[in-house]
Amino acid sequence: MTVTVNDAATLGALKLKNRLVMAPLQQYKGTIDAFPTDHHIAHYGSRARHVGLIIVESTAVSPNGRLWPNDIGIYKEEHVQPLKKITDAIHALGTPVFVQLSHGGRKSSPKVTRSLIAPSALPFDDHYGTPEALTQAGIRGVLEEYRLAAARSVEAGFDGIEIHAAHGFLIHQFLSPLTNVRSDEYGGSSEGRSRFLKEALSAIRQEVGRDYPVIVRISATDYCEGGLTPEGWVRLLKPLEAELDGIHVSSGGLLPIKPADVHPGYQLPHAAAIKQHFRIPVIAVGKLHTQSLANRALEDRLADLIAIGSPMLDDPDFAGSLLA
Repeated sequence: MTVTVNDAATLGALKLKNRLVMAPLQQYKGTIDAFPTDHHIAHYGSRARHVGLIIVESTAVSPNGRLWPNDIGIYKEEHVQPLKKITDAIHALGTPVFVQLSHGGRKSSPKVTRSLIAPSALPFDDHYGTPEALTQAGIRGVLEEYRLAAARSVEAGFDGIEIHAAHGFLIHQFLSPLTNVRSDEYGGSSEGRSRFLKEALSAIRQEVGRDYPVIVRISATDYCEGGLTPEGWVRLLKPLEAELDGIHVSSGGLLPIKPADVHPGYQLPHAAAIKQHFRIPVIAVGKLHTQSLANRALEDRLADLIAIGSPMLDDPDFAGSLLA
């Protein structure tokens, strides 16, 4: 049977009207205290008409893990009601919305971060500086922040959660052998390096239960020898599949290295390599901006859903051009 972007899909128990996802793209419009503004309500509400799902931009679980000084957060109760105005605006058009929970780790903004932390004391670059290696007590503290953020996500009306484990942020730092040189149970083998993600997922499930959709965004390759590859990700994520509802496949960000060739569909091979090992849906992203390319990816079973990012910043109705 031919599958196109027009066809319905599911993520866990959630039904989507089509297979187009608005990818999480930062707006840089939050307040100094990480509150969303009227811009966010208008921005997301005006883009909800055509897509099957919206994933709201990276939302900090900790004041010590914000990616930028003007991002948004979900690390205190006061954030809940302003975020609910966003979800209400999206729901008014009959579209579900996920929140992307993040912690920057060693890539947290120097302007608003009190103490830069990471699995190991390895810097990303001179701009960010050298982080402190997390103690086990520190790890427990961050896991608690994820748990509380999950509870607030439900309060704020989000229909699901995307765990940000991509682009060189904290969870990605734990997962990659290039940034995790720990010798305790949070390092070493694939099992050790995936422990933090496993425990963060468990903390989230403690609050939301198993029927609430939780997906993970990953960087399929670190673009560096010795780093993560799609095969490595399969080893990391396969033991967690029963607790996940989808995998969103991006790439890069762990090191200050960019891919050599960024062409339409350049990340599709990574999504396809991961998809063949999993029964849960895989979301592909990366310049899939034409109907023919998006449909080809679905027809060839390279992915189950298609995420669209930058074109939707310029045109709120862009997704409509991909639908028949």
